[in-house]
Amino acid sequence: MSPSVSARDTDNGPLSVCAERWPDVARLPRASALRTAVARTLVERALARLPLRTVTPEGGRSAAGTADGPSTAPTLTLHDPRAFYRRIGADGLIGFGESYMAGEWDSDDLVGLLTVLARHVDDLAPAPLRRLRGAWTRHRPRNDRNSLDGARRNIHRHYDLSNELFALFLDPSLTYSSAVFDSLPARGADLTAAQHRKIDRLLDLARVGPGTRLLEIGTGWGELALRAAARGAHVRTITLSAEQRSLATERVRAAGFSDRVDVELRDYRRTGGRYDAVVSVEMIEAVGPEYWPDYFATLRGLLAPGGRAVLQAITMPHDRMRVTARTHTWISKYVFPGGLIPSREAIARHGSAAGLAVVHDAGYGEHYAETLRLWRETFLDNGEAVAELGFDRVFRRMWELYLAYSEAGFRAHYLDVRQIALTATGQEG
Repeated sequence: MSPSVSARDTDNGPLSVCAERWPDVARLPRASALRTAVARTLVERALARLPLRTVTPEGGRSAAGTADGPSTAPTLTLHDPRAFYRRIGADGLIGFGESYMAGEWDSDDLVGLLTVLARHVDDLAPAPLRRLRGAWTRHRPRNDRNSLDGARRNIHRHYDLSNELFALFLDPSLTYSSAVFDSLPARGADLTAAQHRKIDRLLDLARVGPGTRLLEIGTGWGELALRAAARGAHVRTITLSAEQRSLATERVRAAGFSDRVDVELRDYRRTGGRYDAVVSVEMIEAVGPEYWPDYFATLRGLLAPGGRAVLQAITMPHDRMRVTARTHTWISKYVFPGGLIPSREAIARHGSAAGLAVVHDAGYGEHYAETLRLWRETFLDNGEAVAELGFDRVFRRMWELYLAYSEAGFRAHYLDVRQIALTATGQEG
């Protein structure tokens, strides 16, 4: 058996952390007493200015510094303040996430808490200390770069976890990207129709119809390819996920579209041919900034005269993207290694350098917040089934935090999601 360390999980008793599987969660990081004390002072002062309540084993404190505070404010409950501040002192926001995985803190409104923090991310440290941000951040590991080999490893770490896992929280279409609802707030019963609405908008933007030669970069589990084939298109769809390719191929066969859809295990940089349309849904986030020039050059080279490239992309403000670009974050460590969310400016700039012009750009971030809420609620409802697949409670807390963290980013307008169409420069329209 692997060694384990007990921590606290308030919902289910003591949390056993496998030191082999989760080494940086099972043990506290090295951090000097001074560094921990500085982190505690800064965090406590920041929290005191925010509409939050903080509860510790010694008693409660609100944002206003009183014992009561606003009753509707999200609560940060610190079960182990010593460990919480030590992790933040050593590893900043990575430590904040690992502390949640270890069961050292909880919240009665996790998304609300994270939304408050996201809205005030630039105000958490006093202005004179922001220049010292580098002391609490790490650079991204070189091994996470999306070289041809690195991209396969990074995709495997997320998308090859288990088709059964994703099926437990996605809708029956197995679409792992933002839906477009006809009204908000969304209902779970409307999610599949909303995913189809999103796909149809993308296919309309790409002008996909009978006889269209379509390349899809990033297959997912095949729903877009199936809907394109139903329109009469001839689809080539590529992925680096062996698990996704296997299930997508089965779904194509079951739908009777094997003569119209080819599903390949292939890197976009190793793809040739000319296509009337190239569609890529929430895949650019996994490319990595070093390879954005290659990505857009590939898109341009794959387009036939008059063709369109259509992206669905999560975006963030350009200044935040620049800060994040070289920073190793909790998300890049545990969820999406090697990736970076681009800005709209970065997409337009790299597209232009490759000879592509943006001809359509529309956002709907509030729909992603609702999509993530539905995924998170379904994931939590299926906790026992997730456990039966072999995913321990540390993983389940990690996945809950990932979904809540992402939802909060959209609710705080820190993140957006956009559908973007590009054509060869000079062929706009």
